[in-house]
Amino acid sequence: MAKIHEVTNLLEQLAPLRYQESYDNAGLQAGDANADVTGVLVTLDCTEAVLDEAIEKGCNLVVAHHPVIFKGLKQLTGKSYVERTIIKAIRHNIAIYASHTNLDNVLTGVNTKIADKLGLQQQRILVNKPGTLMQLVTFVPVEHTDEVLAALHQAGAGNVGEYSGCSFSVTGTGRFTPSEQANPAVGSKGQPEQVQENRLELLFPAHLQGKIMAALTKAHPYEEVAHYLYQLENQNQEVGIGMIGDLEQELTEQEFLSYLKEKMQLQGLRYTSIGSKKVKRVAVCGGAGSFLIKDALRQGADALVTGDIKYHEFFDAEGRLMIADIGHYESEVYTKEIFYDAISKIFPNFAVLISEVNTNPVRYTF
Repeated sequence: MAKIHEVTNLLEQLAPLRYQESYDNAGLQAGDANADVTGVLVTLDCTEAVLDEAIEKGCNLVVAHHPVIFKGLKQLTGKSYVERTIIKAIRHNIAIYASHTNLDNVLTGVNTKIADKLGLQQQRILVNKPGTLMQLVTFVPVEHTDEVLAALHQAGAGNVGEYSGCSFSVTGTGRFTPSEQANPAVGSKGQPEQVQENRLELLFPAHLQGKIMAALTKAHPYEEVAHYLYQLENQNQEVGIGMIGDLEQELTEQEFLSYLKEKMQLQGLRYTSIGSKKVKRVAVCGGAGSFLIKDALRQGADALVTGDIKYHEFFDAEGRLMIADIGHYESEVYTKEIFYDAISKIFPNFAVLISEVNTNPVRYTF
């Protein structure tokens, strides 16, 4: 029987917690990480109704996109839906896990799901995220270089976009003198030593630092491994917010709106007009994406598909960009599919169910 922490570890490989925004609260929000999993219910929001569904279906882990605990809780008295949800989860031994802006910021996340639904070609991240890459520099005897590099690559170092096994090396002379307490792999205690070494340089995602250093220590022949770690400001090609891509065929404004309603299964939407201009390049952002309007314009998008646009933010399109507000729920509801596919593929020994509860608090009338 799988443990809850095994499922959450998988989700954190999909969307590392390090990639969440500073204001966010992703991760395990309630429950015992060491409990056996009886079933998983995936949802956009974790509400009391969703917990009732989990109880009925025998699921003791709810995986949601939106954290139910977003702001700090100072008491649990049941006065709000958040408090009542947490109380019910604790009473029924149900764990709650959220994967939020960290899922927004990965290639396999929310925005790629929207882009795929719209059939966008040549997809790329709209705004790449800085500060998520590190560089390792280490020094290895020439004859052990291939072995150490293989271990580092296996641990996740040296991937740059569509290229794997990336590294740089230059050969030089390493000098050291082992102490009387040392156990040198090369040389003798108390005797100065010179060794032909390769200086190796590799990039890696910052969240893999522990794994990378463990692999280096295990594979390196030296008792003490000389190395440097650098935090980089480089933008990570595989981490960031929003996606942009091109429709297979350009569409008129009305054709695009009809296409959008069909592909995203919308009851309605709000939008700005772009007149006679046709829509070909489309930017997307699940949830609230008004902060990306200028970036969408800068990258030549004809339309931005997102949610939660305020009245005055529509003016920022300046007639050059169609802003299509399809709703927060409507843009992110398909996160259920992401969770379902990831978990059921790896854990076939328990039920993974998609919640049937419509958690959208917004209703429409026509």
